Amino acid sequence: MNTETNDPDDLSERPSKTALKKAMHELQALGEALMALPDTRIDALGLSESLRDAVRTAQRTKSFEGRRRQVQYLGKLMRRADAEPIRQAVAAFQLGHAKDALALHEAERWRAELLAGDDALTRWIAQYPDSDLQQLRSLIRSARKEAAPEQPGGAARHGRAYRELFQQLRGALAETGREEESND
Repeated sequence: MNTETNDPDDLSERPSKTALKKAMHELQALGEALMALPDTRIDALGLSESLRDAVRTAQRTKSFEGRRRQVQYLGKLMRRADAEPIRQAVAAFQLGHAKDALALHEAERWRAELLAGDDALTRWIAQYPDSDLQQLRSLIRSARKEAAPEQPGGAARHGRAYRELFQQLRGALAETGREEESND
């Protein structure tokens, strides 16, 4: 009997079948996340041509089963690729989307506060002193007039000033975000 194949130390060094499956599922999930990246980011990663083609094919595949098989193939190809730069690119892309969504929610919150009461304008100016106070007051006043129902029991409508106020707030928040990034 060959003792080399039954060596207990040799078995403990190999990963278990469960660990191998878990790693393959993680690579498949990373492949799916990679499919969500724009083509420019995928090209910038410097992936092998076969992996890049597999990602593009998976993006084009519409049927459920075909897409599932293509994702499995992506996972197989990713075993040969360095997964860390891909993980970093996906994380950076997802973080950017999260920051954008957070900025939109912040602008919506400020708009609701500014339309609800005058003390919010004081807090806004204290926090964002570079804002055009006269234009903000004008937009708030116009948005409040537009939101007033024309008939009793009628629904409030949001018009041009409501949207412009949001754009103004979003721009100020974005400008502040860019200044903070450049200071870091």
